[in-house]
Amino acid sequence: MTWVDTNLLLDIAHAQPGWADWSRDRMAEAAARGPLRINDIVYAEVSASFGRPAELDAFLGLLGIVVGRSPPEALVLAARTHLAYRRRGGQRSGVLPDFFIGADAAVGGGPLLTRDPRRYRTDFPDLILIAPDTGRQTS
Repeated sequence: MTWVDTNLLLDIAHAQPGWADWSRDRMAEAAARGPLRINDIVYAEVSASFGRPAELDAFLGLLGIVVGRSPPEALVLAARTHLAYRRRGGQRSGVLPDFFIGADAAVGGGPLLTRDPRRYRTDFPDLILIAPDTGRQTS
């Protein structure tokens, strides 16, 4: 199973120049290896680009993406990772969406498909990423 970050779905939904093809191709490659998954956080972030939930559900269905809830272990990991971020001097007081997304993939066994690997590499160093700097899985 491959977890998909919000930015790839937005690239495709908005036909983002320079990124839509990359995102679509990486998702197709990942789908050939197994299911694609997002959590409630990604669903919420992407939903702002759609008029109704049924439209978003149809879009996700066309891409073969399963929506799942984060397990309690991932929620706890997100909170602990956010606490470590704050102790390193991070200024954001609320748990950021990337912490929930990264923790969900980490607990689920990854990999995470993203085009913004910076925070994930810092806060989830063992998480396998599929990112544009390599075009393949990295750790």
